[in-house]
Amino acid sequence: MAELLWSVWSGHHLLLFGADFWCEKNMSDKDKRTVFISGASRGIGAAIAKDLARSGYDIWLNYRSSTGQAKKVKKEIEAFGRTCTLLPFDVSDETAVNENMEPLLRDQVPYGLIHNAGITRDTLLPLMRRDEWDSVIDVHLNSFFILARLFSKVMLSRREGRIISIASLSGETGQAGQVNYSAAKAGLIGASKALARELGKRNILVNVVSPGLIETEMIEKLPLDTILPLIPLGRVGRVEEVSGVVRFLLSEEAGYITGQVFSVNGGMYM
Repeated sequence: MAELLWSVWSGHHLLLFGADFWCEKNMSDKDKRTVFISGASRGIGAAIAKDLARSGYDIWLNYRSSTGQAKKVKKEIEAFGRTCTLLPFDVSDETAVNENMEPLLRDQVPYGLIHNAGITRDTLLPLMRRDEWDSVIDVHLNSFFILARLFSKVMLSRREGRIISIASLSGETGQAGQVNYSAAKAGLIGASKALARELGKRNILVNVVSPGLIETEMIEKLPLDTILPLIPLGRVGRVEEVSGVVRFLLSEEAGYITGQVFSVNGGMYM
């Protein structure tokens, strides 16, 4: 496999994927307008899916268990005249990812992979259970390995693609009570930067969008009255302000941007 990947990098035109060979060819218009989004049934992920559908993209929408919310997002996407393929599986389960994605990727290679899936298990490190550490690392970071490896294999043969990780302010600065989450998001930033170096010569761009406090259910229990004075803009962000950056990074205008972190945090971290 390593020799074959090197052959792809050095200009040959075959890439081994499981038991199949992928032949290099130009991406179709359909391929260029299809994006896979993990954890897209609600919050920032759902906003990204709807924003991109409004802009003309078809969506492969992944979620783990929020079936009702996923169907609602699918209906909204279809109202924009785009298609939405629902993909219910746990992105940290490599077997489930491969079983669901490999049949689809044999027929079509999406232009974009947006890794948004995430969970929190906040507590101070001296009180943190091992499962609270492992589950957060699995969903954020190990799933990036699983998804990015799978998608980059097929993108390599096309010489084109965009991979976008949704990180967090916590991964840039560290946050008390979030050692697991901060570690996972910081790892996601580092992994994305390294992958950008690996894939750049094949015109596959890898970037990170790092939100601060965004108006979703994740911040409902936070003491905003004490936090807002720490934000220069004096407010929390809107999901549309995150999805707009993602949309830009998928565009032709972002064709010379890779390995970068785009912080959407109202100036809370500079």
